[in-house]
Amino acid sequence: MTSWLHEERLQTVHALVLATGASRVLDLGCGDGDLLVRLACDDRFETLLGVDLCASSLDRLRRRLDGVAMRAGRVELRHGSMTEPAADMTGFDCAVLIETIEHVDPCRLSRLECALFREMRPLTVVITTPNADFNPLLGVPSHRFRHPDHRFEWSRWRFRKWARRAAGDAGYEVEFRDIGGSHPELGGASQLGVFRLAGIVSGTDTA
Repeated sequence: MTSWLHEERLQTVHALVLATGASRVLDLGCGDGDLLVRLACDDRFETLLGVDLCASSLDRLRRRLDGVAMRAGRVELRHGSMTEPAADMTGFDCAVLIETIEHVDPCRLSRLECALFREMRPLTVVITTPNADFNPLLGVPSHRFRHPDHRFEWSRWRFRKWARRAAGDAGYEVEFRDIGGSHPELGGASQLGVFRLAGIVSGTDTA
């Protein structure tokens, strides 16, 4: 959506990743790498793996990373699917999916859920997705999505229902926050869930 919203999402997710103390981070659906480039500038991260289905986006990201001063060998970009993860995509401290799940066909969501929470199984997962409740304030007609490639856009109620069920089934705990506004009834333009394996200390505000 708008640049201010994208920047707020990036700042929020970046801060959350730092707060986890993660040293190995997966960026699933990394696209052109707006988050990954920020993480690559920080030497506290030992391993950064960006995964995306779009080869041209990964090519653009490689060019961006060429201009970043960073320790060699820490960043890997991979053309692949987050629903069919490779065996070495396990054991990460944190996985991030920024405005990604809404591009997945609903019939594939159960596969994504299994891949993410049971196969890759990072200690922390951060997911952002559009908040459909907020669409009227952005001028989005009720019969349309914000982007032509979106397969769905969830209300806060629907996202939280899915997130709580998915977290509980896989042994995670989940907390929520709004991004891009805090309307008393509609929330923010985007919504965020932080999933932590049960027992991991949380520093995120609940809602």
